[in-house]
Amino acid sequence: MARICDICGKGPQVANSVSNANNRVKRWVYPNVHSIRYTLASANDACVKRGKVCTKCVKAKKIQKIL
Repeated sequence: MARICDICGKGPQVANSVSNANNRVKRWVYPNVHSIRYTLASANDACVKRGKVCTKCVKAKKIQKIL
């Protein structure tokens, strides 16, 4: 399952998990993406698409959600 936003291209990142003894272990941080039906807010045509969109794009109203 690809965890990449179709709108902004946000994908997984690598971060460090730090313990109390300051030991650092690499870990993955995944974006909050959901499979939804949407139309682009900036486009004039009402072309309905289906894809994975992160919640920051939904909150920023870059897309319009189709219910």
